[in-house]
Amino acid sequence: MYARQKASSDNFYEIFSDMAMLMLAAFVFLFAVILISSRLHGGGSSDTGSSISSMKQKLEAVQQANEQLGKESMEGMAHLQKQLQAMAQENARLKQQQDRVVEAQSERILEAAGLGHGKGKKDFDVFVAGLKKLPGSELHLIVDATGSMHAATSFLVPVLRVIALRSGKHLSALSWYADNKVGTFQSSMNDMFDHLMQDAPFIGADETIGHAFTEIAKNSPVPSAYLLIGDEPPTDTVHYHEIPAPVFTLPLGVDNDSSLLLAFKQLAEKTGGHTLLLKFQ
Repeated sequence: MYARQKASSDNFYEIFSDMAMLMLAAFVFLFAVILISSRLHGGGSSDTGSSISSMKQKLEAVQQANEQLGKESMEGMAHLQKQLQAMAQENARLKQQQDRVVEAQSERILEAAGLGHGKGKKDFDVFVAGLKKLPGSELHLIVDATGSMHAATSFLVPVLRVIALRSGKHLSALSWYADNKVGTFQSSMNDMFDHLMQDAPFIGADETIGHAFTEIAKNSPVPSAYLLIGDEPPTDTVHYHEIPAPVFTLPLGVDNDSSLLLAFKQLAEKTGGHTLLLKFQ
């Protein structure tokens, strides 16, 4: 907005300045024509002298008008500059206030997920730092949509928002997997989460993670990283070397399933990602 207003004020000044210069040039041209004409006729008559005197007066008037226009334009631009500076300061103040509100909300979300203090906070910071270091800006979220995940997903959405926000990555796609089926959404973050809650099946029992990565790699652009969330290890074979980007994993319920943690850690390590444990309080 600031750039557009500045450009508009510059154009305003340039247009009027150009008009004044054109008027001045026109009078100078007429003055020169009259002067040449008078010399061609032997020095000119009293009428010619009077015309020249009149032209001089008009030229002086145009110059004065041009100077006044320039002065008024500069004063107007200075006033506009002060207004724009005041608006920029107000916008900065509002953004700081909004950032403080978002940060407070994020801290409450992380506290509820067991990531607000101690080792949980340290692990979360390391996880996010790993995402930040990756080249590019795209993050593809992959969510387990079998029956066991139905209740957990609504609690996960706020944490996933915080991860995307703090990592600086853009959530470009969201996919779900269950029973050798895969669905992918590409829209705004809010729309994708809505589609996940409304359109993912959240039934079945086969954690076909290997099949999901094969389909996603085949049909979706390669992101900076994948973010995988699930509560059970894969029931099929995962071809690690075919996954085109690092996988960051968030296993749920690892206290009851050591094989889940092992599988998700192995998937992250073999692709260059990290694992973060979530323990909702």
